[in-house]
Amino acid sequence: MTKYTLGVDYGTDSVRTLLVDASNGNEISHSVFHYPRWKAGKYCDPANNRFRQHPLDYLEGLEKTIRDVIQKAPAGTAQNVVAISVDTTGSTPVAVDKNGTPLALNPEFAENPNAMFVLWKDHTATAEAAEINAVARSWGGVDFTKFEGGIYSSEWFWAKILHVLREDAAVCKAAYSWVEHCDWIPALLTGNTDPLKIKRSRCAAGHKAMWHAEFDGLPAEDFLQKLDPLLAGLRSRLYKETFTCEVKAGNLSPEWAKRLGLNENVAVGVGSFDAHIGALGGEIKPYYLSKIMGTSTCDILIAPSEEVGNKFVKGICGQVDGSVLPGMLGLEAGQSAFGDVYAWFKNLLLGPAEQLINRSSKLDANTKAALVEELADSMIPWLTLEAERIAIGETGIVALDWLNGRRTPDANQLLKGAIFGLNLGSEAPGIFRALVEATAFGSKKIIDRFAEEGIPIEGIIALGGVAKKSPFVMQVVADVINKPILVARSEQACALGSAMAAAVVGGIYPTITDAQQAMGNGFETEYKPNTINALKYKNLYDQYSRMGELVEKETMKK
Repeated sequence: MTKYTLGVDYGTDSVRTLLVDASNGNEISHSVFHYPRWKAGKYCDPANNRFRQHPLDYLEGLEKTIRDVIQKAPAGTAQNVVAISVDTTGSTPVAVDKNGTPLALNPEFAENPNAMFVLWKDHTATAEAAEINAVARSWGGVDFTKFEGGIYSSEWFWAKILHVLREDAAVCKAAYSWVEHCDWIPALLTGNTDPLKIKRSRCAAGHKAMWHAEFDGLPAEDFLQKLDPLLAGLRSRLYKETFTCEVKAGNLSPEWAKRLGLNENVAVGVGSFDAHIGALGGEIKPYYLSKIMGTSTCDILIAPSEEVGNKFVKGICGQVDGSVLPGMLGLEAGQSAFGDVYAWFKNLLLGPAEQLINRSSKLDANTKAALVEELADSMIPWLTLEAERIAIGETGIVALDWLNGRRTPDANQLLKGAIFGLNLGSEAPGIFRALVEATAFGSKKIIDRFAEEGIPIEGIIALGGVAKKSPFVMQVVADVINKPILVARSEQACALGSAMAAAVVGGIYPTITDAQQAMGNGFETEYKPNTINALKYKNLYDQYSRMGELVEKETMKK
């Protein structure tokens, strides 16, 4: 009898569910749900780096996609689904009441962005992150950032919480505890939402909340109180123990079994972050860097803990035992903007054109809508074709990719993007090429940092939308880093990784490695570096580095 698992992957813009044959990893069906409130721009203020998501977007997407994949599958499939695992973006925490209900699901907070999930890309907490770093170095005790690369980021758990508590007295008063998105969904599905009993993700806790066994859990109470008295007592209402992705969180509750059309004996796994579980889906192995290349990038490396030993890799997003593969040290890095850089430039060009088209008195409404849609669909492909015709270094334009700050190496969300070398002859394709090269240079900075810290990179595995859709970008990255890049065959590596974890949670395989070997989809493409191009990019990379030093120096003067 064929057994199936479900991988539920919560991304920045949508949630997708993948139904997988656990015997071989074959995709049976999948479904995608775009968050309607997020798509409408609700609760966000991009100019001030505020990005919040309503829990109803998550709930509606969960039910819709799971029911949809079951409906698309052969009759009787639902009876043979054995397990579900979930991954999400992160750090994406939310304030909850004593029942573990996100405050935004209570009527008095239904429209309050501070009562919603604080998305990973929300950078409203830059001041709080700076304070955490300062106190960690000066308070007289252990530096709790040492397993986080030595620099705490505004994209992470404690900075976000402290910012919301300071900004919103009502939320501060009502918040009993805080829960990561990847912890809340499994808790909801199992009916175990008590904040004190939720099985918390090792991945989320270790990489974003400064949890470590050496600290006996989260940062010490006296450290948190020194940071701000508003944090007093919160540690005791959070967690001490954490769990890896092959651990069972529980079984489907009667309510959710009915809502999803599944059995109550379906196992639900402990949640994880998308990039870490995506690395599993992309068949990561020791010393291979898994790059999920989408709106941002998240770079994941695994290495035997005994080989890394007590080495601390500076400026990355944490090193956590078991955060990716049980028994292996997971190391995380990434770029705060990647595909978002290209999307920004597209919108920059498209925005005025869309406004002028919509104001035109010579076009009817249908023609206007069709023209705007055509422009939107063709902008990046056209820019790509034109940029490919430009020789490396021909334009003299060099860009910095920090349009959403810098995640790695050395997190600094105050930094801004920049474009150098413009003149009256500069045109859009040349600028676009420089932006693509900038994102590739940002990728090389991460690889260089691992090498500087004594962690070898033996190979690169690429996943995600950019890796699958843009040969131009991928070849530029391969040339810049001067290493071959394997592209995973799966269109949904994160969801597949969750389905692999679910296969262990459901008892189909004894270990994640066994599930990977049976369910992996392999690789579809390999981008090999052009050695001549790699030499040409060396000069541009040096310019990128110097321009970055200049911008960072000027930024930090303010």
